Amino acid sequence: MMKRCLLLVILTLALVIGVGAEEKDHADHEELRALLHGVEQAMNSQKYTDLLPYFHQNLRVTMINQEVVTKPEGLDPYFKDWIGPGKYVKSLNMKLTADDLTEFYGTGPSRFGVVRGAGTEDYDLTDGRRLEMKTRWTATVVKDNGKWRILTLHIGANFYKNPIVEQFQNA
Repeated sequence: MMKRCLLLVILTLALVIGVGAEEKDHADHEELRALLHGVEQAMNSQKYTDLLPYFHQNLRVTMINQEVVTKPEGLDPYFKDWIGPGKYVKSLNMKLTADDLTEFYGTGPSRFGVVRGAGTEDYDLTDGRRLEMKTRWTATVVKDNGKWRILTLHIGANFYKNPIVEQFQNA
């Protein structure tokens, strides 16, 4: 009987500790994880119109080449200018990771989040070369019609250390 009571106490404590350890804003973080995964999937499958639900109507995106896209309808043409048959890049496969949980600010309808992370972008160029580019990104997310969406995104690469610079240095 004493062993059962002790086991019950231990299980209860484990449950209480587990519940207390659950991340704050868990549902929001899960939605944001799904958003990041959805962006990654759309990019890797070259279905750029699938990006639209993840971005706010008033988006501001600074791409890796420092071009700026300011409307969701600009995403598809931007990528199709660079990636696909007959373009400079045959295909692009990216893996995105967040450094940490999104940091939330404000309350109610003015609540927003800031998150940053890293990317590995594997470029298959039409000239036969493959380039693995390490990138960094920072995004601001806001709730829009009940869904988290990317309002701003900045993507950058190390100007001094990347596969293009390395090719020139090795030549």
